[in-house]
Amino acid sequence: MLGAGGTMGFAMAQNLLAAGFRVQAWNRTFEKAEPLAAAGAELAESPAAAVDRADTILTAVSDVNAVIATMDGGGALSAAEDGALWLQMSTIGEDGTARCAELARGHGLGFVDAPVLGTKQPAEQGELVVLASGADGLQESAEPIFGAVGKKTLWVGEAGAGTRLKLVANTWILAVLEGGAEAIALAEGLGVDPSLLFEAIQDGPLDMGYLRAKSRAMIERDFAPSFSLRLAAKDAGLVEESAGRRGMELPLLSAVRRQLDNGVEEHGDEDMSATFLASAPRATAGRA
Repeated sequence: MLGAGGTMGFAMAQNLLAAGFRVQAWNRTFEKAEPLAAAGAELAESPAAAVDRADTILTAVSDVNAVIATMDGGGALSAAEDGALWLQMSTIGEDGTARCAELARGHGLGFVDAPVLGTKQPAEQGELVVLASGADGLQESAEPIFGAVGKKTLWVGEAGAGTRLKLVANTWILAVLEGGAEAIALAEGLGVDPSLLFEAIQDGPLDMGYLRAKSRAMIERDFAPSFSLRLAAKDAGLVEESAGRRGMELPLLSAVRRQLDNGVEEHGDEDMSATFLASAPRATAGRA
């Protein structure tokens, strides 16, 4: 099995090793993959080397350009065995997924489009939600792998359906993120203790663990990355692309995307909760 990925891919590889899978791992920055060797992974210096004798290829990288660079043009596809299974678990949008599916067909690979819900901690704990889509005959081979990296797998149709569901889920996630950022910013601007918001909604239908987690990061100014602001902005752009293709306007999502984009230059590698800094009162935005 080839594992190609960053933070999420690293955690997936660890969980696959713990479940007893043989993992041949590759990362664009070789040093980042080295800790996997201690857990039993075989490290490869190239994607092509990593697919040697592999029956399954798993990609979990930042965007479609990284996926294509890993797989095509002398990459993993040049050495993949006919009939191998490709689990594409990055969030790359509809066009990116279609490109990968075409590449898989051209090289005789089974292709499963399987983006995930979850960030760094759920990935490390094997608690991702896998949004899988692909031919029915591929499910049996893919399920043990998905079971090792996630707590739940939804099979939602032919390849591409998983990506469309991920776009829908991301629209909700990003709306909650930005809504929380503006609520906390307003509380600080009005001189209201933000913790009172959570006392007010506690145990009611408006209470959300995700909202609490991201808002706590904003209040404490702790933006250690669980999922980067840069990637969140990329994901918002993918949603907007798909909506635009269908002549749909999503004014809230478009406003969120602009806000995320505004923070990328200065805070792109911090957690996406750092979008809060664009709304925070000037007197408190830099507070430790």
